[in-house]
Amino acid sequence: MQYLIGFVIAMFIALTGVGAGTITTPLLILFLGVPAATAVTTGLMFSTAVKLVLVPSQILRRQVNWRVLGYMLLGGLPGVLLGALALNHFATAESKRTIEGLLGLILVLTAVYQIIFSFRPVQREEDKQDRSRLMPWLMFPVGTEVGFSSAGAGALGVAALLSFTDLAPSQVVGTDILFGFMLSLVGSGAHLFSHSANGNLLKHLVVGGIPGAIVGTLTSPYIPKRVLRSVLWAWLLIIGFQFLYSCTTSRS
Repeated sequence: MQYLIGFVIAMFIALTGVGAGTITTPLLILFLGVPAATAVTTGLMFSTAVKLVLVPSQILRRQVNWRVLGYMLLGGLPGVLLGALALNHFATAESKRTIEGLLGLILVLTAVYQIIFSFRPVQREEDKQDRSRLMPWLMFPVGTEVGFSSAGAGALGVAALLSFTDLAPSQVVGTDILFGFMLSLVGSGAHLFSHSANGNLLKHLVVGGIPGAIVGTLTSPYIPKRVLRSVLWAWLLIIGFQFLYSCTTSRS
């Protein structure tokens, strides 16, 4: 089962570009019964491993805008550390329902935002304005979300880059991949001080993810990404509501 989950996650990453943490954490909690704090740590480490393969090619192709990335990290890195500290507080208090309830809320808000964002009118290149100086303020809550839930860096990062910079699409992808990699790296490092990592689970996910990434890469040109992303956001919306429902019913 762990190999299969790794395969499916890596395949969806290759097909849609959505970050590993957004998919990994809910699957580990719901299908494998992994504690929320351990699932978040594993999701961040799996995301780091997957993006480590992608980062060198983006840099060599010069698809990373280092100035914009610096603005993003200026807000994102303090945010991810704050999110990790918040999760550590709730985990030590053994507030399982609280963690899963907040995770459900994050998934619902992320999915709703992405569904609305997908219907935005396409902006012409000549109408784009560089407002990258706003990135530290925008990426701080995104980093906090990643540190607490491991979700959101890829999807929300792309949305912000498309809306607030004049980067070309290739630079949007490359800059966001490196941003997500840095958040995952720092976030997983912060969590390691508080939660013991499940090494076997991570190994199984990575082993299953290698063929998944290959299959996703080979089939990507033939599969409509917009449809897949819409299905994924709808699925995350349902999963988020399921977390919220189980959280409220367990309290009654």
